Amino acid sequence: MEGKRKRSVRLIVVSIAFLLVFLSGCKEDEVKDIVTEFTHPDMDQSFQIVSAYKLYDAFIEKALQESEEENVESLFETMVIEPVHEQCVAEGEHAEAMDLVWEQTPPDLENAKGLIKEIDTESINIAIKDALIKSSTLLPSEIENTVCVFPALGEESPVGFNVGAGKILLFHSSYLKEDDYKITTAHEYHHSVWTEKYYDPNDYITVLENMVFEGKALVFEELVYPEMYSYSIPVYSTYNNNHWELIEADLNQGNLERSLEILYGEGELPPFYGYSEGFKIVMNYLEQYPDLEPEEWLGIDGEKMFEEGNYLSNYE
Repeated sequence: MEGKRKRSVRLIVVSIAFLLVFLSGCKEDEVKDIVTEFTHPDMDQSFQIVSAYKLYDAFIEKALQESEEENVESLFETMVIEPVHEQCVAEGEHAEAMDLVWEQTPPDLENAKGLIKEIDTESINIAIKDALIKSSTLLPSEIENTVCVFPALGEESPVGFNVGAGKILLFHSSYLKEDDYKITTAHEYHHSVWTEKYYDPNDYITVLENMVFEGKALVFEELVYPEMYSYSIPVYSTYNNNHWELIEADLNQGNLERSLEILYGEGELPPFYGYSEGFKIVMNYLEQYPDLEPEEWLGIDGEKMFEEGNYLSNYE
């Protein structure tokens, strides 16, 4: 009798182990079906595109049968987030980016079905691949770079976000075109390589540094695609003293909230004012050092660009 019981226990343990392996294999197969892998044609650099939006159909089908919001959120995490967590967000240095993914639970499931249905996987992947190859030619990375594409299902959804070194999120909206994917990928790739090479969680990041950080990415995307113009971020050609006076005293503050207000142009500032000023600070500096390559100016801090470029002379 004791022998039979032991055999039964062993059988249960083996069955559970087999089930776990089986389920793990199913998840891996599911992820493989949405991953496109490729390498740079002239360099030893690899890339992945993860079409995370393809996981939404099965999720929405089950979610429509649920009446409790908590159950929908649980399904979303299990069916959408967990399968791609490792590739898309795990160990990302910019922890605040995690919420951008978790908060993408569709507020309108029927509308989400329509948005996902219109996504042209082939054209999106071609645009992303083109941007990654051109960007890495100008600014090589030493790690695999992954771009994960989710649907933008909230009003606050960004177009792109760099989660950390080698991890880029893009959020599809109906108004985005192939060119938008290209310049956004180039922009976020710049952030990714900077994170890979220079990120230090102990650094004191000022408003000025944040402005220059975004300005560098704008300059970089223009180098990658000189014939394109950013679909949403204007660069103001004039130097408005009234606007500058609103931010000058804040430049050396380590205040993320104030940085975001200036970057996006809140209050009396024009839209994306901080991005525009950051772009001009970088361009002002590069005009004095025109032979510098992106890899050389990537790590130059904002204060040095600001001072050596004599940016304040534009406001005298």
